[in-house]
Amino acid sequence: MYRTLAAVLLCALAIALPASARDVPGDLTAQLDAQLQANRERYGIAGQAVLVAHNGKVLYQGASGERDPVTHAPATVDSIFAAQSMAKLLTSTLVMQLVDQGNVDLDAPASRYVPDLPPAWQTIHVRDFLNHSSGIGEYYDRVDNRWISKGYTGVAPDLAAALKVAGSAPMQFGTGSRVKYTQANYLVLTALLEAHYRKPYPAIARERILQPLKMTSTSWGVASVPAKRAAVPYIGKEGQLQQANEEPWPNYGWGHADLQTTVGDMSRFLQALATGKLVRTATLETLWQPQKLTGGGSNFFSTGWDTTRSDGHTQVGHDGGTRVRARLAYKGTLASGYWVFVYLTNGSARNVWSSTLVESTMAVAAPGEFPHPALSERLIGYALGSESALHSWLRERTGIPSNELERAINATGYAIRNNLGDRPALKVFTLNTALYPTSANAWDSLAECHAALGEREIAEALYKKSKRLAKQPL
Repeated sequence: MYRTLAAVLLCALAIALPASARDVPGDLTAQLDAQLQANRERYGIAGQAVLVAHNGKVLYQGASGERDPVTHAPATVDSIFAAQSMAKLLTSTLVMQLVDQGNVDLDAPASRYVPDLPPAWQTIHVRDFLNHSSGIGEYYDRVDNRWISKGYTGVAPDLAAALKVAGSAPMQFGTGSRVKYTQANYLVLTALLEAHYRKPYPAIARERILQPLKMTSTSWGVASVPAKRAAVPYIGKEGQLQQANEEPWPNYGWGHADLQTTVGDMSRFLQALATGKLVRTATLETLWQPQKLTGGGSNFFSTGWDTTRSDGHTQVGHDGGTRVRARLAYKGTLASGYWVFVYLTNGSARNVWSSTLVESTMAVAAPGEFPHPALSERLIGYALGSESALHSWLRERTGIPSNELERAINATGYAIRNNLGDRPALKVFTLNTALYPTSANAWDSLAECHAALGEREIAEALYKKSKRLAKQPL
């Protein structure tokens, strides 16, 4: 009787627990340690640090590899990584605070808040600068591996000059019709914040974000980082790691680049947002809705945050090129629970997509919550020959609706092409044609992969098959 009662109580408890709580593996530390090692071997990652948190509790912190391969100094969770464009998340948050306070209207022209904007920008809304849908030009060009502003030997000397350079360039498209990631957008937001607070941007960010959250390891510019903690940036060249030797951004560009941080600091920042410590959560949930573009479709930036909606979650965050990414995920509302994933590296031989790295941790930490990343990780294993039970898993429990599965497999195939090469990706595209033999798109992707491998006759035959299938009535 007691055993029966105990079983009933345990069953009731399991039912009462949210799916995410039941889904977290008991040996998560060992599993994520193994995933980090697998990622390092697959992609040639120099050094890395990772943090996973759920509803305010840190479930995992780990690091592997070398923060400086020259001296073989190991990467640790306290290593400070160049997070580059994740700086935009701080700038966006500072603007969202002003919106939350009623001091800024995102649908008002930025010229209401920023004096002396270029004439062509006078009617562009704040929201379009945040979301890279303004259409404005850039304040520099890449010349001989250096950033050069028009009319200068290097970048423009100050913020006003940089805005003038960008303002002299022709508009790239009609405001609100398209998206083009442009650093100059965040110069406008930096100017907005400095005009409101009458202080330099770094002082604003320190007072309103870094100091209240005790983000003591976050700063801007490589020179601000103690050498004994710095993760030296690397880049992949022809499959080999080379030191990046990146040119520093000007100080006035710190609102869009050159952020230096740790996994712990970035986690504190995201968790503070999720719990309303920086901006009211109701305001965040509104601001993280997609912007409709006049050219059709939705902007994947929501108030400057790279936003996706997948597996029932809103997922917001940002990358710093291919090296780093932070992501906050929640279902419905932040009050219903949230996940934080921070993945920092100092570079990889294959320049692996930072989204692929983050999703590999999502697949381990909560595969039931995030079935698309779980599928992607299994397909990567299959492509590399380390996944033997894929077919049965696909039949039984992907957690992805059948009408989405073909597209999800195809998307992973392209990610594998980019991160691991055409030959491993070929296995995944072939699998998709076996699963969906009447799909013109599946055969077209397989043909494209064969063509990339130089197998022209096979590619031509498959392209013809794809075209025949496309003409057939549904």
